Amino acid sequence: MTPRWRIVVVGGLALLIGSILPGLTALVFNELSFGARGVCDVGLPGSGLMCDAARALAGPAVPLTGLVVLLGVLVAIWAAAVWCLRPVRDLTGPISHVGPQNLGHRIRPRGNDEVARLARAVDEMMERIAAGYEGQRRFAANASHELRTPLAVQRTLIEVGMARSLTGEQLELLTGQLLETNERNERLIEGLLALSESDQGLRSRTPQPLDEIVTGVLAAYQDRATQAGVTIESHLAPRLVFGERVLLERLVTNLVENAIKYNRPGGTLSVTVGQNPALTVVNTGQVVPAEAVAGLFEPFRRLARDRTNHSGGAGLGLAIARSITQAHDGLIAARPAEYGGLRVDVQLPTAP
Repeated sequence: MTPRWRIVVVGGLALLIGSILPGLTALVFNELSFGARGVCDVGLPGSGLMCDAARALAGPAVPLTGLVVLLGVLVAIWAAAVWCLRPVRDLTGPISHVGPQNLGHRIRPRGNDEVARLARAVDEMMERIAAGYEGQRRFAANASHELRTPLAVQRTLIEVGMARSLTGEQLELLTGQLLETNERNERLIEGLLALSESDQGLRSRTPQPLDEIVTGVLAAYQDRATQAGVTIESHLAPRLVFGERVLLERLVTNLVENAIKYNRPGGTLSVTVGQNPALTVVNTGQVVPAEAVAGLFEPFRRLARDRTNHSGGAGLGLAIARSITQAHDGLIAARPAEYGGLRVDVQLPTAP
């Protein structure tokens, strides 16, 4: 029986007992009083002492009986409450078995009553927890792979240098490769720290001029864009957003850096600041399959899956951008650009 019907049954019995009990009690007392009066009125031998005792107890009899009835009603209410809440208590067993060791455990209730809906909500919560736990596990595994590959390269280069004497040219080449691998490790660690910081949320929220932030980032990357043969086009309208300047600069930097890195010689980078979306970054790089766009926001996800090819960076740029956008209560979305490349739109709340 569902909790709703249990409560209906208990309520109905309470109303029935409440309507019958006063009349029944009055009837019993009337019969007792009538019997006592009859004995005393007849004047049977030896009834004097009994009548005196009946008169002495007549006063407290009614209150004492009422107290007994009240205690009985309270006990009945307690038992009824335990009976009504038993389905909820039965859920504690399955829920208590859920833990890190068995995140796949589900209650899977039947029916559509309140308890069943509660159990389904618990199952849905466990689905989200399991997905988050799996995401963290996958992130740790990917980070281990990303760090292990360059460390193995460094170890190999060092062993080669120690195994034989090198000419000046060979030594220069070796040190250059070691320096490049070390710089990549530094970028990876900085990216992980930035991702962790943005995941923790904002320490403060102040109005920030997004157009000025974008202007500064574009000026800093102008030389790199020129070296890559990429032309920067900007359309910046005044726009204030609430947030942290450092994180907003990192958001714009990641999008601009990715747009240059994955562009083509002779391509363009278009950056727009407006009302809705607040920021749009479009590049003219290689064609991006529509089904692959969502995966680009996952950590360590690249179009090229080869981990030994690190020309595209650590694969954290868009993941950090998404985390920063979410920390600012915004939305970030991407789709393939019209002539190849990627279009990224960022919506951010407007500062009053």
